[in-house]
Amino acid sequence: MDNTNSVSTLIDCTTSKIQQLQKAFAELESHRAVTLNLKWKELEEHFHGLEKSLKRRFHELESQEKEFESRTVEAQKLLEKRQAAVVAKEQASLETLQEKRDAAIYVITTAREKQRKVSTEESSVVTDDGQGGPPSVEEKPPDVMVSDSNFEEMKSAENGSIEVMSYPQLVKLCEQMDSEGLHKFISDNRKNLASIREEIPLALRAAANPALFVLESLEDFYRLEGPNMDGKKDSNLLGVRRTCIMLMECLSILLTNPDLVSASDVITEEVKDLAEAIAEEWKPKLDALDMDASNGNSLEAHAFLQLLATFGIASGFDEEELFRLIPMVSRRRQTADLCRSLGLTERMPGVIEVLVSSGRQIDAVNLAFAFDLTEQFSPVPLLKSYLKEARKASPVKPGNASPTAQNEVNDRELAALKAVLKSIEEHKLEDQYPVDPLQKRVLQLEKAKADKKRVAEAAKPQPKRPRANGVGYGPRVTNVVADKTFYPRVAENRYPQYMYDRQFVYPGPADNHCPSLLGSATYNMSPAHGNYFATGYQYQPAYLH
Repeated sequence: MDNTNSVSTLIDCTTSKIQQLQKAFAELESHRAVTLNLKWKELEEHFHGLEKSLKRRFHELESQEKEFESRTVEAQKLLEKRQAAVVAKEQASLETLQEKRDAAIYVITTAREKQRKVSTEESSVVTDDGQGGPPSVEEKPPDVMVSDSNFEEMKSAENGSIEVMSYPQLVKLCEQMDSEGLHKFISDNRKNLASIREEIPLALRAAANPALFVLESLEDFYRLEGPNMDGKKDSNLLGVRRTCIMLMECLSILLTNPDLVSASDVITEEVKDLAEAIAEEWKPKLDALDMDASNGNSLEAHAFLQLLATFGIASGFDEEELFRLIPMVSRRRQTADLCRSLGLTERMPGVIEVLVSSGRQIDAVNLAFAFDLTEQFSPVPLLKSYLKEARKASPVKPGNASPTAQNEVNDRELAALKAVLKSIEEHKLEDQYPVDPLQKRVLQLEKAKADKKRVAEAAKPQPKRPRANGVGYGPRVTNVVADKTFYPRVAENRYPQYMYDRQFVYPGPADNHCPSLLGSATYNMSPAHGNYFATGYQYQPAYLH
């Protein structure tokens, strides 16, 4: 508006300016020496024409500005109306959604109340057999926990049977006391073993006698082992044994929840006698086990200890014999809880000393943390001694050191470095034991290993090239000019340098039961036993169950 007013003022001053110009022109005409061709009248008409043109254009612009302002106001009002309509629709939608949500919650709550009443009435009928009680969990073993959601998913059907939502086949097999069928079902569904494991304790409630059912499932633990069969290599036998251990663990979970079953009703004196008979049958077979050969992962020793812990019969066996078996299962994730169940907590310092003396410092560190013995057994010196022993070269004469022997030493050091790094990460020892030098050494060894592999591949003889017509093989002709360019020359950089630009990853031992609490590879096992790579070093087979 200020610009418009200034323009209007200037136009109004045009008349006074013309009059001033007229006076100046008259004065000029009085002093002229030569008659001018122009007359004042013509100039005056010209300036008045310009004035009228400017005023007309100014008024047009004013009218356009007013029209634009009116349109802007109308558009703004329309936009505000639309915004108000959108807000109103959103509010209405939210209110509708909230009403539907409240209605759904009400329906669900009502249905659950009705179902709870039905479950309470039916459970009172089953209580006489020791199988009743609301599904609640107060205590769980730390290594084999079953989530609370699984107990909420369990419900009683109209016929009083227990239904596991994900795998109802488990309930049917337990009701029929079909141990062979249960083994087959678990073997066929190994990919879903984690979820099956969580539901087995609930399914065992459907068995007429859960403890007897689990004992019957142990029949094939040694039965499938033939005279010439290696139990550590036969996959079927390993699967059966792992399943047997898992079933005993699941029974322990069921027994630790008094709201589900009564332990005294399940583990009767008759069941204990049968479990002791099985343990006495297994015991002589453990005498042949070698602690170094088992590498801390003996399924036979684990099954025996789990049998004693699950059925509460450890008091009938010599504590020294049990103490001897603990190092054979030091890598198993259940070792700490087995020792507590068997009453061997006070003997753990001796177990850790045995592990340290046998060069299995990684397992010793894990047990020291599990039983709060880190002040007596400092983790960092143990890890350093483990790494120091791994770096010791095998006794080879100075003149007879072969590349194969050096490769074995490097592989042993690399495996030890990764095990130490994994232990540092698990127990959060980075402040006490910096990992940067260890990671650099790992990269160096991996690079050297990759370079040697690349050189070995380059040294392999190339296959014969076929003839130009594609039929058979023949000698290479070098005196023909046309053949000199038939095969392209192999570039010198055929094997490019491998780029080490990735972050280092420390893989842990595979174990599908649950996250491993005790798992570290050892390196100094006797090459006469166990599972080995082609290099002669022992490896830990995947724990399928």
